[in-house]
Amino acid sequence: MFASITEGFKNTVNKIRFRDDEKALKKAVDELKKSLLKSDVFHKVTKEIVVAVEQETKESGIGRDNFLRALKNQLTAILTVKGNQGFVFASKPPTVVLMSGLQGSGKTTTTGKLAHFLKTQKKKKVMIIAADLQRLAAVEQLRQIAAKIEVELVADEHATPAQIVKEGLQRAEAELYDVVLIDTAGRLAIDAELMDELAVIKQIASPDEIFYVADSLSGQDAVRTALSFNEKVGITGVILSKFDGDSKGGVAIGLSHQVGVPLRFIGVGEKMEDLEQFIPERIVNRLMGAGDIESLVEKTSAVIDEKQAKAINKKIKKGKFNFNDFLDQLEQMKKLGSMKSLMGMIPGMGAMAKQIGDMDLDNSDEIRYIKAMICSMTKKEREDPELLTNSRKRRLAIGAGLDQVQVNRALKQFKSAAKLAKQLSGKGGRGMQDMMKQMQGGGFPGGQR
Repeated sequence: MFASITEGFKNTVNKIRFRDDEKALKKAVDELKKSLLKSDVFHKVTKEIVVAVEQETKESGIGRDNFLRALKNQLTAILTVKGNQGFVFASKPPTVVLMSGLQGSGKTTTTGKLAHFLKTQKKKKVMIIAADLQRLAAVEQLRQIAAKIEVELVADEHATPAQIVKEGLQRAEAELYDVVLIDTAGRLAIDAELMDELAVIKQIASPDEIFYVADSLSGQDAVRTALSFNEKVGITGVILSKFDGDSKGGVAIGLSHQVGVPLRFIGVGEKMEDLEQFIPERIVNRLMGAGDIESLVEKTSAVIDEKQAKAINKKIKKGKFNFNDFLDQLEQMKKLGSMKSLMGMIPGMGAMAKQIGDMDLDNSDEIRYIKAMICSMTKKEREDPELLTNSRKRRLAIGAGLDQVQVNRALKQFKSAAKLAKQLSGKGGRGMQDMMKQMQGGGFPGGQR
């Protein structure tokens, strides 16, 4: 997502020499300007960043460290807008959130992702109210999403949006829900009817937050529509959807600054798990090539079952890690979201994230081979990998529709997974967090960490 911007920053840093050299600074500043504009950062925001970085670098002394420090300071300042960051709960539950946006922006899917985030990472009781009765199949789409992530849905295609919102809020209070997400109607363009309907729902719901879902692929149009919504109904935050599809990523840098409200979340993939909090300091670290260990640790802590990890750890120590355990670990990893998103959080791995694309743990060839092989095993073979003699491997190859080479490769992958499982489940389930903390550092040579 931020790979092109980060690469541009690295190229810029290489223009700065270690001695006081105005010519080198000018060259670096020009390179920074080109990099930001190429990444689709708004031209006025680009100018503001470039001027401030050049001035601060001159004041502190021209050099790589001071240039990086100035760049980091200005990016943080641009991304930090007065208001809440991430998700903030109301003092008295339920926290009511009005989800708004144009049709096609990914609003309904994002509502499901936010519900999943609140349920899994924040451990909250979440309700979704389907108040979008304009788009065909919008309610049915929410039904499928709600069933998949196992959250309560209040929906009635025969009621009015106002009626369904009233009913949902009454239930939420009576049944002690922590959060209520209201999915509202969208249009292909901003019109009076849309705004009037939003105004009515806003008056009924008295929401604690109004999130506007903007399509990052629409570039500066996302900013313009967010400005219009903010002017007409008032919004407290923006969620940038489809950010994984935006190869430039620059719209995220200037959006909050231009609209005047915080960017709260970004959608980084198609899965329900692929929604990340937009915390300015963390995003700046990623932009500077230093990864985002804090977000990765939070995500893994919410997903990896500590009791299960402890049990597997005991088995590993005894050399008893088997194919059933492997499948369990695979299911745990799938809950973390797209591999591209995870790789982007690890220091120095942003370039690899770009290379692996949207690798899916269900669909990669190696994982498919292993699953097919495991399905062809007997119960005893699954529990004891040491039973797999050459004759048994030949039988597995036939049963799984693989050749002997693929079976051997799959078994090798399983052994690698066993080693990874030992790291993930080490120290009472905190092994992955410890492993990630050890990887902290990264960033550009000579940069601040």
